[in-house]
Amino acid sequence: MKVDEKINVEPNPLSFGEGRGEAAYTTLNLGPTHPATHGIFQNVLKMDGEIIMDTEQTIGYIHRAFEKLGEHKPFYQITTLTDRMNYCSSPINNMGWHMTVEKLIKAELPKRVEYMRVIIMELSRITDHLVCNSVIGVDSGALTGFLYIYQWREFIYEIYEEICGARLTTNIGRIGGFERDFSEVAWRKIKSFVKEYPKALKEFESLLVRNRIFMDRTIGCGPISAERALNYSFSGPNLRAAGVDYDVRVMNPYSSYEEFEFIIPVGTAGDTYDRFMVREQEMWESLSIIQQAIDKLEKLEDKTSFHADVPDFYLPPKEAVYNEMEALIYHFKIVMGETDVPKGEVYHCVEGGNGELGFYLISDGGRQPYRLHFRRPCFIYYQAYPEMIRGSFLSDAILTMSSMNVIAGELDS
Repeated sequence: MKVDEKINVEPNPLSFGEGRGEAAYTTLNLGPTHPATHGIFQNVLKMDGEIIMDTEQTIGYIHRAFEKLGEHKPFYQITTLTDRMNYCSSPINNMGWHMTVEKLIKAELPKRVEYMRVIIMELSRITDHLVCNSVIGVDSGALTGFLYIYQWREFIYEIYEEICGARLTTNIGRIGGFERDFSEVAWRKIKSFVKEYPKALKEFESLLVRNRIFMDRTIGCGPISAERALNYSFSGPNLRAAGVDYDVRVMNPYSSYEEFEFIIPVGTAGDTYDRFMVREQEMWESLSIIQQAIDKLEKLEDKTSFHADVPDFYLPPKEAVYNEMEALIYHFKIVMGETDVPKGEVYHCVEGGNGELGFYLISDGGRQPYRLHFRRPCFIYYQAYPEMIRGSFLSDAILTMSSMNVIAGELDS
C-alpha cells in the first residue's frame, strides 16, 4: 500500500463473525500498562482485523491532583509539583510557575537571570524533543538512533546536576531567579554541549530523515489539518507541524525572548513525519538561542546577579541560617509561606516542550493559592487522538501517539 492511500474503513466482509453486525469487530485494549504507549493511559480499540474503526480513551490512572495539592501548599513548595508534569522537560514547567508568581508580585528580574533561564529552558526543550524523536525511531523499528542520541540527554542532566544537584525532577530555579549562580563547571559543560551536540544531531538525522523505511512508516501517518488542530486548541510542535506558526516565545515573549533571533519551523501535512521534522529543526533553533544567550551574557556588565531583589522569596545563605537566628527565622517563613502575597488573578504561559503551558492563579492574599489551574498541552491535544488514528493500522496508531509526545504526568495533572 502506498503511504498516501486512504484505507477503506468499511467492515471487511471476510472478518470473523460475518453477517452478525458488531460481532465482526474485535475489541483490543491498548494499555493502560503497555510498553508502546509510553505512559499509563488506555485506549479501547474497535478493530476490523488490523484496521482501527474507533477508539475510546481512558485517562486518570496516575492522576495526582496537582492543582488541588497546589491549593494547599505555599507558593514556594509548588515547584516540586510542576517538576512532575512533563518530566522530560521539567525546568520549563518550574520556570513557568515561577514567572506566574513573579507576575503576581510584580517582581523585576535582572537581564542576567532572564538569559540564564533561557539557556536552561532551551536545554530542556532539546531533552524533550530528543526523547520524543528517538522514541519515534524505536517505534518504527530503528533502535540505533535512540541508543546513540540518548547519551546527550544524560549530558544535559549532568548540567542540571551541576546547577541544582538533581537530574530528572530538578526543582531547579526559584521565584525570582535561581538559588545560586552557575559554577564554572556548569558553564564549561554548557559550552561543550553547544559545541559538540550538532555533530551528534547530524548523525542522528542521517539515520532517519531520508531513511526509506522510516519515511514510508511516518509520511501520511496520523495526519491532522491546520483547521482541525486549531479547533482542538493544539499548540506547540503538533500545531506547527500542521502549518500554523504559533509559538508563545514570539506571540507573548517572556524572559527577553523578543531579543533573540530564531525560526519557527512549520510543516504542511500535520503527520508523524512533519511532527518529527519540526521537533528536529527546533533542536537546531534551541542550540542557536543558547549560543545567543551566552554571547549576550558575556556582553553584560552585570556578572554576578542570579536572583531578583525579592527578599520575601529568596532564601538566606545556608551559612547564615546555621549561625544566625534572624536568617533561620526568615528561612522558615519563606519555606512555610509566611510572607505576604498580594491578592490578584493572573495567567502566564510559556512555550513548553509540547506547546502552550499555562498557569492560571488566583490569590486571596493567603499563604497558598486560592485557585490554581494548569493548562497542560497533552490533555488538550490528546482529545484528537481517535480522529487521527481512525482508519489506520494498529502499528500506525503507536507511531502517531509517539509523535504527539503524550506524557502521562502532564495528561493527568
